[in-house]
Amino acid sequence: MTRIVAGTFGGRTIAVPAQGTRPTSERVREAIFSRLVHLDVLDGARVLDLYAGSGALGLEAASRGAAEVVLVESARKAADVARRNVVSLGLRDVVHVVADTVERFAAQAAAAPGARPYDLVFLDPPYDLADDVLVAVLGHLATPGLLDDGAVVVVERSTRSPEPAWPSGLAPFSRKDYGETAVHYAEPNPRLP
Repeated sequence: MTRIVAGTFGGRTIAVPAQGTRPTSERVREAIFSRLVHLDVLDGARVLDLYAGSGALGLEAASRGAAEVVLVESARKAADVARRNVVSLGLRDVVHVVADTVERFAAQAAAAPGARPYDLVFLDPPYDLADDVLVAVLGHLATPGLLDDGAVVVVERSTRSPEPAWPSGLAPFSRKDYGETAVHYAEPNPRLP
């Protein structure tokens, strides 16, 4: 079990899959969300949590004021755990679980113009995810119109992994390390039309 750190559901526990995921530690989640509160991107945000696992990051965002959260997870057991967490917290109207690969979901989102843009995107892939797969997903996220102008993209990787190869549509602005975990922050590149 893991715990929602703060907000409406602060202190509530959520289930985590028995295997196959690497939940973000409470310490790292608290640091990420402290930064996001400082950046003022949570209240009323539309959030996309890719490689969601139990949904801890997206559920934390919902607890702290996000208006809409989409959790994308390809592992059936993990997606089922995320769905149960959504129901147990009473967030069915706010949080939606999509059981699909992140690569397919991101490609389809990039190809579907007209949807309301996301304000915040979390990517917490398995540490062994190939760099070219992460680059492809980031490339889809950089599609014009998919992210709001003030959006923040948060990528969690191992400190031993290289810096993500950011597409031209995303500009990194910070990196923080917490033990084995590196958290990278980026925003839509303001220099592009």
